[in-house]
Amino acid sequence: MTWSSFIWFALPAMLLWGGAGTLIYKPAARRAAEWLMLLGIAVFAAFIVALWVGLERPPLRTMGETRLWYSFFLALVGYVTYKHWKYPWLLSFSALVAIVFGVINLLKPEIHSKSLMPALQSYWFVPHVTVYILSYAMLGAATIAALLQIRKLGRSVSDPKLFGLMDNLVYAGFGFLMLGMLMGCFWAKAAWGHYWSWDPKETWALITMIVYAVTTHLHFIPRLNTNPLVFDVMSVVGFSTVLMTFFGVNYYLSGLHSYGKSEGFSPEIVLAAGAGVLVLVAVAAVRYHKNKKTS
Repeated sequence: MTWSSFIWFALPAMLLWGGAGTLIYKPAARRAAEWLMLLGIAVFAAFIVALWVGLERPPLRTMGETRLWYSFFLALVGYVTYKHWKYPWLLSFSALVAIVFGVINLLKPEIHSKSLMPALQSYWFVPHVTVYILSYAMLGAATIAALLQIRKLGRSVSDPKLFGLMDNLVYAGFGFLMLGMLMGCFWAKAAWGHYWSWDPKETWALITMIVYAVTTHLHFIPRLNTNPLVFDVMSVVGFSTVLMTFFGVNYYLSGLHSYGKSEGFSPEIVLAAGAGVLVLVAVAAVRYHKNKKTS
């Protein structure tokens, strides 16, 4: 199997995910939506396995290959979390983002060589990258929940169930994040002879770890453990560092992880997206504190 066959797997999978994301809002069709989501995941997984066999190595080297796994894990995490918490928007959004990454790979395919550089020829390679991508998928879903909660708090609407969903996703994502970093340290020792080198990727991964470590310990800080807005904002900040670690370093910086480097997005797009999130957070914070004073 080669990259040229991707379209024959991607299009059916994306159509199935699109159907699932649409039907999930119709109570009578939710069972069908679940099956469509699972079938799309199976089709996408079949291509990843076939590409793995065709390349004779794990498809985890380039940004295009890691986007395959991100689509897969986003769809999978969306399905699993929907089954537990029954939020239709979660399955729908996960399907949408998985489709977006699939479309990016269709429109901007990258060269996939069978060769694997010596630094990547390690048994730590596959678990390190896959665990990290799984944690990113969980933290991404938690961030969407946080943004929705920020919007609700701005209207003085409390949703403990949504907060519980976000809380659990952050804890699980943070756990996988720590595991991925530990595996990365062992991999670095085998590949470059030292556990840590302050490479841009490693530095931003550490920043991400610190932000989420603070976020998960907010429950133990008096006066903050009763304010859900603080936890929501920290979740958004944390995922901003995730995006910098996953995309920013590969697109804009260079170092030991330059094997994944690619052409980046326009900085204006990144700044505009960040500004939009900041405005949402600021407006919600003002409304939340105003409503809290009047109540």
